[in-house]
Amino acid sequence: MGIERSNLLSMMKLSIKVLIQSSLSLGRTLDSEYPPLQQFFVVLEQCLKHGLKTKKSFIGQNKSIWGPLELVEKLCPESANIATSARDLPGIRTGLGRGRAWLHLALMQKKIADYIKALLDHKDLLSEFYDSGAMMLEEEGAVLGGLLVGLNVIDANLCIKGEDLDSQVGVIDFSLYLKDPVSSETDANMTAILDQKHYIEELNRHLSGTVTDLQAKLDSIEKTNSKLVEELTAATDRINSLQDEQEQLKKENESILQCSQKKEEAALQDSQVELETYKQTRQGLDEMYNVVWQQYKEEKLKLLQVGLKQEMEVAMKLLEKDSHEKQDTLAALRLQLEQVKTLNLQMFHRRQAEKKQEEAVKLEQRMKAMEKSDQSDEDMKVELEGKVDALQKQLTDLDTLRLGLENELRAEREQRQSLQKALQREQDNSSELRTQLQQLQGLHVELQELKQEKQQLQERCEQQEQALQEMGLHLSQSKLKMEDFKEVNKALKGHAWLKDDEATQCKQCQKEFSIARRKHHCRNCGDIYCNSCSSNELALPSYPRPVRVCDVCHALLLQRSSSTAS
Repeated sequence: MGIERSNLLSMMKLSIKVLIQSSLSLGRTLDSEYPPLQQFFVVLEQCLKHGLKTKKSFIGQNKSIWGPLELVEKLCPESANIATSARDLPGIRTGLGRGRAWLHLALMQKKIADYIKALLDHKDLLSEFYDSGAMMLEEEGAVLGGLLVGLNVIDANLCIKGEDLDSQVGVIDFSLYLKDPVSSETDANMTAILDQKHYIEELNRHLSGTVTDLQAKLDSIEKTNSKLVEELTAATDRINSLQDEQEQLKKENESILQCSQKKEEAALQDSQVELETYKQTRQGLDEMYNVVWQQYKEEKLKLLQVGLKQEMEVAMKLLEKDSHEKQDTLAALRLQLEQVKTLNLQMFHRRQAEKKQEEAVKLEQRMKAMEKSDQSDEDMKVELEGKVDALQKQLTDLDTLRLGLENELRAEREQRQSLQKALQREQDNSSELRTQLQQLQGLHVELQELKQEKQQLQERCEQQEQALQEMGLHLSQSKLKMEDFKEVNKALKGHAWLKDDEATQCKQCQKEFSIARRKHHCRNCGDIYCNSCSSNELALPSYPRPVRVCDVCHALLLQRSSSTAS
């Protein structure tokens, strides 16, 4: 395990050294077909596979680097987009393919060293995936993380979608590190040819991209212009319709105001008349109420008299009962007298006639007294019957008065109900008038809102007109830029990357090249110049960093950039 770690570390050092030297000597962006870059990924994959635990399944054993690399998403949240894109790539079905895609994306992001260092700092998590003695768990892993920091100077542009990352065979090619000088010269010529080819392709691609972008911008500007014109016409039509509606609303508002004023005046006059009538009726009702109250008091007195009459009748009945009882007692006394007479006749027949006569006289006197008392009772009956008749007459009179008063009260109540109904109608009319006034106020508010909306639409129209003017200026400028780009494209189509053998003297100063006066390519036109005639550097669209250009191209590019800036 130790020998394997040292061998892998030395191979990683060689691959990183060759990759950095070759990329700096070429001075261009690396693609996925570059052999040193492919070897670097193979060596890095072998380093990550060293000591990796095998996962047993029904199909067989599997050793995948995707497991530990997937941990980076938890340790470094900024790597989440790399992990999701590696998972969602079409055509990748194995964990090894996802791990290779993740390494390609991390190298393009220039953060592969940071992500590997974050993994090495959490060896407790890595122990789940690696056996003891693996390269990622030992000191060689820390050295590997330090070596990967140097890859931040490399610009890589890798295409992952078209590649079959699942079935690639990772074999280290040692022939890249054991080359002879003859093959190096042929490689230099090949690199020059490839540089020329990539330069022309990049230039054409950039120009076609700018042309398509400008065409798309032109189309979008024309569409927006047509939309703005349509919106302007619609806004003007709406403004005209709103003005017509505003005039109609003004007329309706004036007519409604006049009608409401007339209705208010009529309602006020009617309410005043009704108030006066109500006051008069109220006074009459108060007087009638006073009269009724007095009549009620009199009826109360009469009712008291009726109560007295009823008491008299009760007394009469009691007297009648007493008289009947007295008659019964008289009859009983008479029987007793007869019995006494018989007894006297039987018992005291022998007594003296004088005593009989005296007793008979006494009895006759007593009978006379009893007859007198009966006559007095009959006289009382007659008197009470006369009083009862008088009281009945008074009761009938009081009933007739009561019926008349009740009829008058009913009439007064009906009249009061009619007055209340009239008042309710007037209140309803007043509420309707108030609602109409509120509606008028609402219409006034709507008129103000319509005025504000009209002002806003006018301001918007002015802004849209200004935007249209600005868009017209931008369109004219973009058309000028398009013409400039077309001219540049026409001029650059004739340019070609001259070979070193074809040029023997400088194109500008016509001085022959020698060991002291070396050849230099202009990255813009592709011709060969001496050092003094191509000492300027500028940033071109196909090169991210400033590169060497000739004096003529330098002046031309500066003039074009100044014109575009103005």
